[in-house]
Amino acid sequence: MHASPLFARAVARLLCRVDAALGRPGTLDFVDMAAGRGELVTKVLAALPVGVAARTRAYAVEVADRPEGLDPRVRWLPEPPGGLTGLLFANEWLDNVPVDVAEVDAAGVARRVLVRGDGAQRLGEPVTGAAAAWLDRWWPLPGGEGLRAEIGLPRDEAWAAAVASLDAGLAVAADYAHTVAARPPFGTLTGFRAGRETAPVPDGSCDITAHVALDACAAAHAARCAPERTPPEALVRPQREALHALGITGARPPLALARTDPAAYVRALASASEAAELTAPGGLGDFLWLLQPVGAVDAAALLVDVAYDEEQ
Repeated sequence: MHASPLFARAVARLLCRVDAALGRPGTLDFVDMAAGRGELVTKVLAALPVGVAARTRAYAVEVADRPEGLDPRVRWLPEPPGGLTGLLFANEWLDNVPVDVAEVDAAGVARRVLVRGDGAQRLGEPVTGAAAAWLDRWWPLPGGEGLRAEIGLPRDEAWAAAVASLDAGLAVAADYAHTVAARPPFGTLTGFRAGRETAPVPDGSCDITAHVALDACAAAHAARCAPERTPPEALVRPQREALHALGITGARPPLALARTDPAAYVRALASASEAAELTAPGGLGDFLWLLQPVGAVDAAALLVDVAYDEEQ
C-alpha cells in the first residue's frame, strides 16, 4: 500500500517542498531506502513535475539484485552514497533492522532474551554496557517481572549513518513506532506470514519485526553533529498528520460530480478510499514519521499545507 500512486504523489510533493527549501539546486537527490523492487522510487519519479524530474537523481538502496525492467534513471546501490542534497525516504526500513530483546526476571534484572531456531525463548545474561545505558535513557524497565523492551541501538546507528549521507535536505523514516512517553510494556516483537501476524520464529518462514523507538533514532543523529553546531529540530508526527499536510485527506468527492462526470467521480472515490486507508486511525495512519532536517531546512515548514509553485 505504501508504494501506491497516492502515497508516491505525497512523497513527490514532499520532495518538491524540500527542493524549494534548498533553493532548487541544479541536482536534486531522492533516495528510497529498503527499496524492495523499486516500486516507490519509480512512482515518485513519475509523479514529479517535468522540470523537477529533469534535475532529480534517483537512488534505490537495497541489498537484493536490481530487478529487470527498472527505470534506467534509478541507480541501484547497497547503501546510500555520500554528498546528497535532497530527500532520503526510509519507508518501513528501520523495523527490519535486527534488535536484541530484554526482559525483566524475577529479581528485577533486565536480561537478554535468547531464541532457538524453533522460536522457544529463555532468558540469558544481564544487559550491560551501552545497551543498558540505552535502556536507562530510552526505554526504562521498572522491576516488574516479564516486562520487555527492544534495545534500539542498531537502529539508532543505522539511521545516523543514513542521515550522514545528506549534506543538505531532509531524511524521513516512516514506520510503526513509539516514543519514550508511551513505550509498550511488553515490547512489540512479532512475525508476519502471508500478511498475517504469527509467532516470531527465526527459521526463515516469516518476516520478524518490531516497532521503532524513533525519538532515540533522532537523538542518535544529533549526537553525531559537531558540538559547536546545533542540528535543526527533528519532528515526529503521525502519518495521517503528515499526509494530510501533503494533500492526502481521504475526503469524499462531491456528489454533484457523479452527475456531471461519473467517470471522474468513480476515480475520485477510489482515491478517497485509498487515502482513507493510508490515514486511518488504528491502521496505517498510526505510523509515525520522523522528519530529520540537515542544513538550513525547517521540517515544520515542510508540513505546512501550501501550494507548491511547480517548476515546468
